[in-house]
Amino acid sequence: MPFQLSPGVAVVEKDFSSIVPAVSTSAGAYAGVFSWGPVLDPVAVTSENVLVQRFGKPTDAKAHFQSFFTAANFLAYTNNLLLVRADTGGNLNAVATQSGSVTGYTALVGGDTYASPPAVTISAPDITGGIQAEAHSVLSGGIVTSIVIDEPGSGYTSVPTMTIAVGPGVDATVTAVVTVGGVKINNTDAYTTSYINGGGAYGGWAAKYPGALGNSIKISICDSASWNPTHTGGGFVIGTTYTILTLGSTDFTDIGAMEGIVGETFVATGVGTGTGTASTVWDYKAQFDFAPNTSTTAAKTANGADDEVHVIVIDSLGLWTGTAGTVLEKYTGLSKANDNRKSDGSNNYYRDVLNAQSKYVWWMDHPTDGANWGSETNTAFDTLVVAETSSLSGGMDDLVATDGDLMTAFSIFANDMLYDISLVPAGPASSVVANHIINNVTATRKDCVAFVSPQNISSGEVIIGAGSDAVDAVVAYRNLLPASTEEGSYGVLDSGYKYQYDRYNDKYRWIPLNGDIAGLCARTDHTDDPWYSPGGYNRGQIKNIVKLAVNPGQTERDTLYKSGVNPVVNFPGQGTVLFGDKTLQAKPSAFDRINVRRLFIVLEKAIATAAKYQLFEFNDSFTRAQFKNLVEPFLRDVQGRRGVTDFRVKCDEVNNTGEVIDSNQFVADIYIKPNRSINFITLSFVAARSAVSFEEIGA
Repeated sequence: MPFQLSPGVAVVEKDFSSIVPAVSTSAGAYAGVFSWGPVLDPVAVTSENVLVQRFGKPTDAKAHFQSFFTAANFLAYTNNLLLVRADTGGNLNAVATQSGSVTGYTALVGGDTYASPPAVTISAPDITGGIQAEAHSVLSGGIVTSIVIDEPGSGYTSVPTMTIAVGPGVDATVTAVVTVGGVKINNTDAYTTSYINGGGAYGGWAAKYPGALGNSIKISICDSASWNPTHTGGGFVIGTTYTILTLGSTDFTDIGAMEGIVGETFVATGVGTGTGTASTVWDYKAQFDFAPNTSTTAAKTANGADDEVHVIVIDSLGLWTGTAGTVLEKYTGLSKANDNRKSDGSNNYYRDVLNAQSKYVWWMDHPTDGANWGSETNTAFDTLVVAETSSLSGGMDDLVATDGDLMTAFSIFANDMLYDISLVPAGPASSVVANHIINNVTATRKDCVAFVSPQNISSGEVIIGAGSDAVDAVVAYRNLLPASTEEGSYGVLDSGYKYQYDRYNDKYRWIPLNGDIAGLCARTDHTDDPWYSPGGYNRGQIKNIVKLAVNPGQTERDTLYKSGVNPVVNFPGQGTVLFGDKTLQAKPSAFDRINVRRLFIVLEKAIATAAKYQLFEFNDSFTRAQFKNLVEPFLRDVQGRRGVTDFRVKCDEVNNTGEVIDSNQFVADIYIKPNRSINFITLSFVAARSAVSFEEIGA
């Protein structure tokens, strides 16, 4: 109570309503190879549709489709996945202007008959920033029949090797032009660090994320002058579409094919020499209801004029929507002024609006005709001669991840302060990556479990087959994973891969099962509780499966289970089932079972969260009793839901001695008897004579 110096009433509240909170047990976390989306920046994904929207559809690249379907398979059982796109080094963002090209020369000596095409390395300076793997050849003295580009290693710091095939017995000189690719902008942090104030040599725009999908993006921007500009004379812009208004001379042969008829539309191919008046036709004029002009905010200032722009983003190649020319985004009445606001007070500066709202592009620079764009509202802004339209190019995919790439991506989840996760499918992972996930992520955090599928330890390929050979290959992979008491209980290994249909490419694919096994645990949380086993006929049914790479029989299952591998088995007429619930812990104990490990994760996570509120309180009998009264009802509830058979909470002066109190510590010992799942059933059938009572034979 507060001290009072004179009579009065003091009202004081004390809160003794604290409880042990519910904690997340079904949140997944995964890192893999994708063709779009932010790199090394976790994104919450709630369904397969959202997965496609944020990270693109799967391609034929093995690491890509296996990553995609691992995530999609997990989401088939639940709706909470934190996903990271790995940085595979060679990914590049498409840009409005590529940074140049380099040329190499190779002479092929004639007189020899090339039984096979010679491998030729084009000599050219090292290129930093990436290489767009495309080339054009100019030939003298022979016939080039093919050019095959072998991309250099991760980082693209040297030119590719080109294999050039020529006709037999000829001299040939090949000029190979290698186009320098786009720019590397992994995520929002990378953009704001290096490009928020302009991208220099890359033109006005860059694709939002690395990948070849960015090459299908076209962006056009129009202001008051370029909405309906009129040009007189021969000073037409090459490549721009015009409609003839008047014609004073017919000498327009250098501008394009035209008959001199007023109203005809043509595309300028040269500057021309005749005289006449023409109006530019903006391809996207019909998409907007009004012409950009001067915004209301700018009109109120002394010199504000011509600040409005319209911006449109187009799927030029149809890679996004399946139909070339589809409108992806439209922005109406944005402003060139850096301080412009809408009537609701929100930012209307075109750079900031595009950066914040567009799913496809980053702003990189103002147009060449817009020298004073980005000034304050009280400016008479420069206008465009014609609408500026940019088709982005130079975007590159690198859909092969090294072990280091994947380890870096998964390491993001090691931070338990930032990411609340419980289930970590490994996807297609070597034993090196799997060990890293278990040892440095799940076992370090101690609040989540890794799920791994075996692969051939020599080739990294899917283990396919039956009998001892396939089982030996699975066990060989398992023997490279941790088995200690601490780390092993935070890892789960299944028996391999499944064959499933890829509806995006109309193909069948081999996909690791660990996304499904993690998904079964998430679904078990919803249907029962985390401390129930995810295996068996009741909760272990695998979805979206055609067949198994390894379908072990009883003998093979005995070998696998003894090694800590959980068999996934197809039972005719009963479906494909997870037929085990072991962790990788080799030492026999309660923690060699998935349900017990997950039970303790729930208990430890929930009680630790509640215990934080005892910090900086006094370590006396009142605080200790308060803690026991907090924890015991929670454990009784878990007991009532069949998680534990018995428990005891010890928190008194016995384990909180004077030395403990004087060292500013608080100790509580919580004893748990976990419930166990049934793994072995024995049914004994005893035949008895009619005259024998059951009691006589011990029934």
